[in-house]
Amino acid sequence: MEEETGKPRASNRLLWVLGVVGVLVVAAAVTTAVVVLNRFAEPPAPAALPRDAVPAPLGKRELCGIQLVVYIETDDGMTRAAQALRDDQKARRVLTETKAESYERFKKIFANQPELVKLTTPDALPAAVHLVPVAGTDPEAWANELRRRFPEAKKVDVLDPAGLAAKMKTTLPPCPPEGER
Repeated sequence: MEEETGKPRASNRLLWVLGVVGVLVVAAAVTTAVVVLNRFAEPPAPAALPRDAVPAPLGKRELCGIQLVVYIETDDGMTRAAQALRDDQKARRVLTETKAESYERFKKIFANQPELVKLTTPDALPAAVHLVPVAGTDPEAWANELRRRFPEAKKVDVLDPAGLAAKMKTTLPPCPPEGER
């Protein structure tokens, strides 16, 4: 009689173990599917920030995201370029900096090098138009376009503070989505 009662107990245990293994296999399959599908899904697009391309002075703003800087020899040339760029759909923000404003910022940046500041004059520095691109803009392609569009520009740079910090193996404070602090 013990054999008979032992057999059903063994069958119940076997069914119970098979049920638990089945549940674990299904859970593993679902987890794997979620991970694989998320890997191939496109990341969510960044929220579109409003364009405000009316030229405004750079002032004390600190641009911390990717930006393009168009350096122009004269303040008048910079003003004309800034006005032309207000209608460029790649520009989310257009900020201006006169030669005198560039010099003031230069003095603050190099305050610990008084000899360098003493040797530099406002005329030595160009005026600049700082551009914050619309999300999704290829900054290098846009810079090439701006070089062709503004041959009077001394230079057009793409500045990526995060990329520069990574190369220098340092960490910057987080940059808000609008690209300025």
